[in-house]
Amino acid sequence: MAPGGSVAQEISAHLATKYLQPTTAWLHNFVSSDRPSMPLAALKQTALFRILASDIRQTLQASPESVFPPDVLNANIKERELGGPIVVQVLHIEDIGKSRWSQVEELEAAERGETTKGREIIRVTPADDGTSATETPKSAGPHKLTLQDVKGTAVFAVELSSVTGLDVGMNMGTKLVLKDITFARGVALLEPKCTQILGGKIDALHKAWKDGRKESLKKAAGAGEQNQ
Repeated sequence: MAPGGSVAQEISAHLATKYLQPTTAWLHNFVSSDRPSMPLAALKQTALFRILASDIRQTLQASPESVFPPDVLNANIKERELGGPIVVQVLHIEDIGKSRWSQVEELEAAERGETTKGREIIRVTPADDGTSATETPKSAGPHKLTLQDVKGTAVFAVELSSVTGLDVGMNMGTKLVLKDITFARGVALLEPKCTQILGGKIDALHKAWKDGRKESLKKAAGAGEQNQ
């Protein structure tokens, strides 16, 4: 194994290919705490996995180009483009192509172990490990997301055209890279050309979102009816 400094440089260079710039403290702790006999290639992949599973507010460096500007939420700015690359993590996602009540009904059907095929209701057979044998149906979108940058600034984003991988079944804490992204009235407009999905998951965040999703949809749907 190469000396610690060289290993840190190799790992940093590998993460930089994904636009991930870890803090010096995180990199030092990672290199010093891992098994010295681990091959460098495996060490690089482990570092990437851990960064993607982390809260970027605690693990990545912030620079003027890698975070949202202070006035990013200014709705008076009709349109502007941010060059980036800006690494963000997904805090929330919603399918705005479907009514909220229909999504509640889908969740409740899934809880009963049912799914649909056309107009036919199909009983889902549990797998041997007790989990559903059928994956959660993908949402068609468009989707509305809440995204957070390294400094903790949260913005709304709307899928302007379909981005592969954006789905209500995705993990909360998933990391995205935004490059040459257009903001309109403080909202990010997501398109394939400006959105790269790196993956990842923050377990606690995902669990809280999943556990509270049905009640959140019900509350929002009820509020929508009251405002009509």
